[in-house]
Amino acid sequence: MKQPILAAALAALLIVTPLAAASADEGGGQRAVLVTGASTGIGRNITERLASEGYFVFAGARKEEDLAELDAIDNVRALRLDVTSQEDVDAAVELVKREGKGLYGLINNAGVAVVGPLSQTPDSDLQFVFGVNIGGVVRVTRAFAPMIIESKGRIMTTGSISGILSSPTLGVYSMSKHAVEAYTDSLAVEMAEYGVSVSVIEPGNYKSKIRRTTMQRTKEKMQAAGMEPTDEQRARFEGTADRELALKEPDEVSDAFMHALFSDEPKRRYMVVPNAEEAERTIRKAIEELAQLNEWQAYSFDREQLVKMLDQALSNL
Repeated sequence: MKQPILAAALAALLIVTPLAAASADEGGGQRAVLVTGASTGIGRNITERLASEGYFVFAGARKEEDLAELDAIDNVRALRLDVTSQEDVDAAVELVKREGKGLYGLINNAGVAVVGPLSQTPDSDLQFVFGVNIGGVVRVTRAFAPMIIESKGRIMTTGSISGILSSPTLGVYSMSKHAVEAYTDSLAVEMAEYGVSVSVIEPGNYKSKIRRTTMQRTKEKMQAAGMEPTDEQRARFEGTADRELALKEPDEVSDAFMHALFSDEPKRRYMVVPNAEEAERTIRKAIEELAQLNEWQAYSFDREQLVKMLDQALSNL
């Protein structure tokens, strides 16, 4: 079988239509999907959604208690998977092969974040975030690509509107999600030759444990350095947790994954946000970047030419 060349790059709301696809493949077997970072948040939501609709899910997680919980769900086989560990990834490939179901879909969902000014971010934080959010995606995709190619299946990665929008103290996370944009575009062209569709799902602010985990990690790092959080910092930690718990469940994000997995016309990008404000901010930022690119260069386009380009792009959707 011809092997793909995988680029290891380190750097509007979607209305989902009903899906006609069944949980069985053409040979009558149960279609299988691998989800990384399946223990909480978006990963847990799409795992439960797939399993409840009759698909078989290989659910990757790291902690024993999470693995036990996932294994208790019908149609789910939990597997230990730290995406930064080649040993874990190799073991996961062997386990999936032994199950004999093949692999139709891969959802690269595992992700982490750190907070802090870029000018003060230590190398260890950069390596941590990029090791999971980019290195992990590349490593897992490379390992499972032959199985996905064999089934002419689908590859999806959880990006973020933070890959378009950058904000103070979240620069490292935004950098990693912007890299996911480049990775998706390169991989999609490479995989098209094999009949494999590649998508990035870009959520806005939905309920997920990533914010609370990030705050807890920050607090532990401070304490390990002999520092105690100030009252202001404690209030910020608690406020972050409260805000996260108040967010919408990521059901709409799972809708996008289902469309990318089983629609006859999967999209390259799915922006999924809980309100019009987040949609407008993201689209405005993308337009602002276009205007900045066009402003100071020898071959700038006028408004009429830009509008024509936009019309052409819309007609190609």
